[in-house]
Amino acid sequence: MKRLLLLLLFLIAPAASAAEAVVSAVRVWSAPDNTRLVLESNGPMEHAVYALQGPERLVIDVKNARLAGKVEPPRGDDGRVAKVREAKAGDPKALRIVVDLKRAVRPKSFALKPTPPHGHRVVVDLLDADASTSVGQVGALAKALVVKPSAPPVQGKPPPVAAAPGRDIVIAIDAGHGGEDPGAFGARGSREKDITLAIARRLERLVRAEPGMRAVLTRSSDRFVPLRQRTQIARRAKADLFVSIHADAFTDPRARGSSVFVLSDRGATSEAARWLAERENAADLVGGVKLEDKDDVLASVLLDLSQTGTRQASLDVAGNVYDELGKLGEVHGTQVQQAGFVVLKSPDIPSMLVETAFISNPEEESRLTNPAHQEVIAQALLRGIREYFRRSPPPGTLLAQRQQREHVVMAGESVGSVAQRYSVSPGRLKAINGLDGNAVQVGQVLRIPEG
Repeated sequence: MKRLLLLLLFLIAPAASAAEAVVSAVRVWSAPDNTRLVLESNGPMEHAVYALQGPERLVIDVKNARLAGKVEPPRGDDGRVAKVREAKAGDPKALRIVVDLKRAVRPKSFALKPTPPHGHRVVVDLLDADASTSVGQVGALAKALVVKPSAPPVQGKPPPVAAAPGRDIVIAIDAGHGGEDPGAFGARGSREKDITLAIARRLERLVRAEPGMRAVLTRSSDRFVPLRQRTQIARRAKADLFVSIHADAFTDPRARGSSVFVLSDRGATSEAARWLAERENAADLVGGVKLEDKDDVLASVLLDLSQTGTRQASLDVAGNVYDELGKLGEVHGTQVQQAGFVVLKSPDIPSMLVETAFISNPEEESRLTNPAHQEVIAQALLRGIREYFRRSPPPGTLLAQRQQREHVVMAGESVGSVAQRYSVSPGRLKAINGLDGNAVQVGQVLRIPEG
């Protein structure tokens, strides 16, 4: 009997030591000189805090934990925290809380033991920090995209507006196959490599015509480009999106329709392992940060954060393109599909692969070789891309600046003075903001029309 009891204790003890922490609440408290986040749970929490830039945010990882309660929004008008949300962590047993910040902060965290009525707590204090100072040991994932907060308004005569012009959004367009790799063949002898290049060139022309966008082709002629070199071309161009264009083939000539692919879970996992294994010799960057001088844990966290955000963006933009292609004809499945294509494996560039149609289907082959239909496909791709970036313009871009051009009314200002400051007509300023007269209130936010 004693031996049985000892065996039971032996089996129970490890399970108890590895018990999952159930986080019942995530609270945010605001104060003039700091903002405090509190995570409360039924057991001790092993946690890590990472501060990131581009945009400013804070990541709190709690090992072996899950969120059972809710994430409370900031109380009042918090000047540091824009939003607190749960996100997917690389470790499926970990809880990840992401704090979207309005400006750079200096985080400080500590744990508190239970004191009734409260349980175990992790406290993260967000202290004011100079935005020019590097925050935390992780640093910026994408220095080129960092937008530093503007200086606070000064009472009196407003300073002249001299904002730096925003950069273009860069779309990397990849025409599948090429050179000695012809891709699939149609029943009438058409080659996939020729069709993909024709559509890619048309999409490039459409993108170049879009204000605030720029296109880069991975190949502009009939030449062979290795798969990983295609993503390297996109990275050197600092692309915001990678679009690979293909024409599907199948043994059954009746197969038809379009498909849109993003990277699968398995493909992301294998690519993360490759990057971590080769980081000492890799010349590539993950969002602007080298991995070669990072330890295993930090490199893994950087890569995981980069991949998580990239894959979500890939799904979003691919969903838009899928919807647009669905308006042209049949699409496969009910949503975007996932696969381990090499060209989709860049951890820091949202990527999608579009199978425009089946070149093995005689009817679709005829359309794919028709310049007018190639233009229709390119226009559908552009509409999906444009809609995504309209909703989610990268920080520092011209599109982001246009969306963020707002003015907070200060004491003594009127419609006329605000219009004069931004060199726009008072009539246009009133029209875009739905104003009847010239009176405005202190603190009112006015949208500023383009000049």
